[in-house]
Amino acid sequence: MDTGNASMASLASQICNHIASIFSKPSIHPPALDLMVAELASIASQKGRVFLYGVGREGLMLKALCMRLAHLGLSAHFVFDMTTPPITSKDLLVASAGPGGFSTVDAICSVARSHGGRVLLLTAQPETGSSVRHANVVAYVAAQTMADDGGGEKSRTLLPM
Repeated sequence: MDTGNASMASLASQICNHIASIFSKPSIHPPALDLMVAELASIASQKGRVFLYGVGREGLMLKALCMRLAHLGLSAHFVFDMTTPPITSKDLLVASAGPGGFSTVDAICSVARSHGGRVLLLTAQPETGSSVRHANVVAYVAAQTMADDGGGEKSRTLLPM
């Protein structure tokens, strides 16, 4: 039993160290949280609405954020929900494309921009992603994604992506 607890403690320590290393890397990009707060504050002051969209695990996290923004009193909607209204020039779309782009994210961002909405893109690939061209603001999130996953067994970290 002690051996099992020791190996679990070692794994937990490795995981915590890995997470800490991701967030302590120096970056030329402004902090993503600062960018997001500034955009949300601007939209809220204009009585605009916030729309969120992402796919996969990113989409799940944006759904959670959408709910919390609604709890704060913002008019927040997840794209493709039954009650989502059309976006206007007073609104903000927060989209996530970790590996830089997905066809659906590109399309949603393009539609938002064509209706005058602002687009904040969350991505780990701010220089190369296809969704970047649709964004007013690009927030860099330091993370491993499918775009930079080595794929080999030796390159796998304890926490993939």
